[in-house]
Amino acid sequence: MKRTVFTSAIIVLLTLISCKSEPSLQKYFVENTDNKDFIAVDVSPSILNLEKAKLSAEQTEALNSFDKMNILAFKANDKNQAQFEIEREKVKTILKDPKYQELIKYGSGKDGASISYVGTDDNIEEFIVFANRKENGFAVVRVLGKNMNPNNIMTLMSVLKESKIDMEQLKPLQQLIK
Repeated sequence: MKRTVFTSAIIVLLTLISCKSEPSLQKYFVENTDNKDFIAVDVSPSILNLEKAKLSAEQTEALNSFDKMNILAFKANDKNQAQFEIEREKVKTILKDPKYQELIKYGSGKDGASISYVGTDDNIEEFIVFANRKENGFAVVRVLGKNMNPNNIMTLMSVLKESKIDMEQLKPLQQLIK
């Protein structure tokens, strides 16, 4: 009986210790998907409308490394500037975590963009694009995949030029542009 209680207590303690309460982009997306100030869109590779038979082996490999893209955008207006600042700082704080390795940063304190990634140089799990502008709001784009690498990303960019993008999947983002 004592052994069972002791074992149960150890399991509960280990479970509590292993649960991380630190913020992550994934948690941030989940928490704000239904928030009225945000626009959330999930985009699949089918958005590209590509004829796979016409792709080279390198292009096919790059496309296969891409799973999906999550977009979360905050539309700023005159009434929610304080909330915009709070939410923007939350994202900046999350991206300061060492697991998000910054590749490029552009702009000033009020406007700007950054590109970061999670993983290693040869096995990138996720690319993150964060862009913000005080007048419009901000957007966080997560490009998720398996075994992505910089060559795959560059190849995917060239494939994008040849694609016939399905604008229907991006329709919710039109609210942000208006």
